[in-house]
Amino acid sequence: MSDPFEKRAIISGVGISRIGRRTGIPGIDLTTEAARQAIADAGLTSADIDGVTTMGDTPLAEAAAALDITPRYQGGGYDKGGLLSPVMQACFAVATGRARHVLVYRTVQMMGGSILPGKAGTPPRQDPPPRMAPDSPMADTPSLLANHAYAASNWLAMHCKRHMHLYGTTREQLGWLAVTSRRYAALNPLAAYRDPMTMDDYLGARWVSEPFGLLDCDVPVDGSIAVVVSVSDYAADCPSRPLRFEAIGGEAGGGWYDRPDYPKMASVDAAAEMWQRTDLKPSNIDTAQLYDGFTFLTFAWLEALGLCGDGEAGPFVEGGTRIWLDGELPLNTYGGQLSAGRMHGYWILHEACTQLRGAAGGRQIPKVPEVAVVAAGGGPFAGCLLLTHA
Repeated sequence: MSDPFEKRAIISGVGISRIGRRTGIPGIDLTTEAARQAIADAGLTSADIDGVTTMGDTPLAEAAAALDITPRYQGGGYDKGGLLSPVMQACFAVATGRARHVLVYRTVQMMGGSILPGKAGTPPRQDPPPRMAPDSPMADTPSLLANHAYAASNWLAMHCKRHMHLYGTTREQLGWLAVTSRRYAALNPLAAYRDPMTMDDYLGARWVSEPFGLLDCDVPVDGSIAVVVSVSDYAADCPSRPLRFEAIGGEAGGGWYDRPDYPKMASVDAAAEMWQRTDLKPSNIDTAQLYDGFTFLTFAWLEALGLCGDGEAGPFVEGGTRIWLDGELPLNTYGGQLSAGRMHGYWILHEACTQLRGAAGGRQIPKVPEVAVVAAGGGPFAGCLLLTHA
């Protein structure tokens, strides 16, 4: 495609709130903390923001009112880009003149929501599962539930077991990702878990869904992250180092287990689309910030993006040297969702921006990277993007 629309957009500002476990801080407070920081980082005021898009616990209207923003463009929710859909929507909005500066935020609260019990002695209401089109990304979920696979931990454990069978991937190799992520988290003052972790700690953690133990799973936290996506001609006036979208890719199709190339996932299709929109190659990537809701998801992204071959993710991360700051591919340098905290794909975006700006402090990659890849999601939903210096 000539002149993909994302090339007409930049990231002009980034912001991050306090991060913690069971903080009790209202979501709107976390949202406004991150948003105000991002807007100021972009050299803008609330009056300059004319678009808002989100996939956050804080409703868009509530956040806009609290920030005194009157958006003429509003977006959000799942689209082809999976968790990164709001970012891609913002790119399209500024590229097509719907807005000049779009605030994108993601707010999470680990203790949000509630389950209301029924009356004593009354069984809970059993509604039939919603009917889904055969090509729906979640169409195979009822079959998974009927076979007692109740959660993503079960579904992705099956992908991982198949990968182990095909390629000889080991738990110790998964463990090297978790252990290295904790080393990075120790360098990040905002990370939820910063105490050292050994391979024995990893292997000794309680089971969640074999082959996943507790330390294969991400850490629920409270927090918010925001970015400002601006029209590219603002780059010259941006006080902070602007970053350019080189390419994006997404996929929201298929199902959890019915792909002919199982255990591959939608990440393969998202990555293929991204590479079609750029002349850059996997060898150009200086750092990768990849979704790690479970350790295996990062392995799947490494292979889908062509950063290593099929079945080679385990050997690639083994020992941790290739993925460390001075290694071949610094990976999840803020500690990842495995140790820093689950921000549903937005902390990886924040970290990519921070590394590209050379502003990561003690965890900064020695040679400031020029190209970063960000990838989020798994199963039937996936989105990825390339960021470069503007």
